[in-house]
Amino acid sequence: MKIYNDVLKEIMDKGVDRKGRNAVTRALFAKQMRFNLEEGFPAVTTKKLAFKAVTSELLWFLEGSSDDNRLKELNGSEKTIWTANAEADFWTRKAKFPGDLGRIYGVQWRAWKKLDGTTIDQIKRVVEKLKADPNDRRLIVTAWNPGELDEMALPPCHIIFQFFANPETKKLSLHMVQRSCDMFLGVPFNIASYSLLLAMIAQVTGFTPHECILTLNDAHIYHEHFDAVKEQLAREPMKSPKLWLNPEVTDIDKFTMDDIKLVDYEHHPPIKAPMIV
Repeated sequence: MKIYNDVLKEIMDKGVDRKGRNAVTRALFAKQMRFNLEEGFPAVTTKKLAFKAVTSELLWFLEGSSDDNRLKELNGSEKTIWTANAEADFWTRKAKFPGDLGRIYGVQWRAWKKLDGTTIDQIKRVVEKLKADPNDRRLIVTAWNPGELDEMALPPCHIIFQFFANPETKKLSLHMVQRSCDMFLGVPFNIASYSLLLAMIAQVTGFTPHECILTLNDAHIYHEHFDAVKEQLAREPMKSPKLWLNPEVTDIDKFTMDDIKLVDYEHHPPIKAPMIV
């Protein structure tokens, strides 16, 4: 994860201080990180990654759910990283029930609404296309739906991703674009989530996961996180862990928490920093 730490350092050294919606940040625009999953799973090692939360949220997205109560069930916790959004004053007036988050990621991925009232399952479409025509240049899933942004408790930060398959080597890569990137708290989570998604899609379509590439548009560090970032940058990255997926799962909708594990994950102690929403 030296790649991630290098971007953190560049932002600290060369970033522009900007006052945003919720706090002052130091930011750079359009930074890219490439992780080769054949060399190990890109879990941050200079602090602990909440991999259970990564896994439960991704499975929740893939279910097409927008119910924080369901995410709590998957994660086995009383609160999730989405609970504050579900309980925000501006949103509770719109929510259909306690815990409702509206038409967020999973809904857009699995039930993008067309004008005629029917829906598009973008994940299913990508899986089917990868099996039928891996050379297709439209292997794209988008969560950024301008017509429904006001129906979401939080507009998507990771807005679009695309797959690239090599039919000869049977390797599959994924490129994700993120509009807003909390480098200290959020981005390690996003790296792991999309690397896991790549591995899962690769398994069910007969490919080997290759590169997970993230383009980080507004890549920022909150001023409140400066001390934590400096502590993290002083630590030496450890060897990347390995990802285990249950090889018997061949359907993207059949993965469970028990089918996904990190193996040989060694890391430095957690670093506390405030979550800014």
